[in-house]
Amino acid sequence: MRNVNIARLLVLFITTLVMMNAAAATCNVIIITDPTGQDPNGAAAGSMSFDSNMFESTFMNSPQDKFAILSGGADTSGASTVVNDTPRLQMIVQCINALKSGATTESAASIANSFSGQRLVIGGPTIGAAIAGTSGNWLIEVANDGTITITPTTGEIGVLPPGTKGAVLHLLHTPGNPQPDNTTAVGLAASEMIGEQIRDGYPATQILANTFKMVASQSGEQYGGGGINLDSGISTEDTFTPSQLNQTGFPMDQPFEKVDNISGWGITYPDADSYTTSPIDNNPLTVVYAYQALEHYITVEPTNASVTTYGTDDPGIIDTTQSVVESSVSKNGFDATLIASDINKAISSGLLIGVNPVEPDDIHILTYTKQVGIYYTPLPNGRTAPAWNLPISSSILDTIGNLQTAIGLIMVVLVLFRSTLISSFSRRRKKL
Repeated sequence: MRNVNIARLLVLFITTLVMMNAAAATCNVIIITDPTGQDPNGAAAGSMSFDSNMFESTFMNSPQDKFAILSGGADTSGASTVVNDTPRLQMIVQCINALKSGATTESAASIANSFSGQRLVIGGPTIGAAIAGTSGNWLIEVANDGTITITPTTGEIGVLPPGTKGAVLHLLHTPGNPQPDNTTAVGLAASEMIGEQIRDGYPATQILANTFKMVASQSGEQYGGGGINLDSGISTEDTFTPSQLNQTGFPMDQPFEKVDNISGWGITYPDADSYTTSPIDNNPLTVVYAYQALEHYITVEPTNASVTTYGTDDPGIIDTTQSVVESSVSKNGFDATLIASDINKAISSGLLIGVNPVEPDDIHILTYTKQVGIYYTPLPNGRTAPAWNLPISSSILDTIGNLQTAIGLIMVVLVLFRSTLISSFSRRRKKL
């Protein structure tokens, strides 16, 4: 899964459809636990399936506008594969244009009903969510008093209004899945779990991971896919998607990697089979399942940012920058502009000394691994604070300073030779 702007996203989408067989995401979910958009983990979306090519053509998101579009279904006319996907492309383009123009999620999702066999699951932290098209759809609403309402919406549009906690879920059985078709029962059980965990205060990113675990293990619709934190723009990217076209992704209910909880060293399967301890410090390794890795990748925590500084080796700079970035990420997510602003505030207040202010371009972020690199420019001549940004030239200030120095020296001379000058002046008056 990739975070791309809308124009690049459409080009990628069209190109992918031409190159592959159709793929329908058979589990789509959008979860909103904080409809105000203030919690950096308050909204998440994800998708997986037993089918191949997961996320290559079924999941789109706009980090700028903070909405996700999860699509699926296929034309029932019996046309060729590429033509089969044309309605989906047309549907998604119309949905994107509607959302960019300020349409409600209900209005945008209703576009699916104009296309035979198609489905739309859309939503974002503050705009709510909606689901429409095909069957296997569930609407979960959690009232402020904790009341949970679960509604199957087959043949209708399910709408989670803005300002409401809840979720929308789609789950169907993929032809070829060897497990019995129990998706109706699993969909209801997953909806109940989602509602209970929203009520109990779980973050959306954790609920998404728990939903993946249940759906993957109980229904067999298990291949990634992946997820995204809609508030903070952090996604699993291509971690669980298939590496080749027309292949299935990684099973979300299976062991994904082994990690050293002390040093952070880790290794993914199948290579992980060769290790029982960390080669760095010989600590025992912990098995991490794919749904657990998903939660870790997309959840923002105050201490979850790994910070590296460049341009200075001052330990004070390194430690203070770590604290500033962790605080910024916990409040605002991995936003280079806001991180730069917080660092510059620390420089202005004297908390960080010896470096120039930074620009957003000086900050390199790898959201997949939550790494932040800060590129500092040390101040010249051992200065501890940047030069003031004054509305007059520094050369004028230098001239004024030189004049003040000259006047000061004259005053010193006058004070030192005060008695001599007074006596000389008195003698001259007597002669006159």
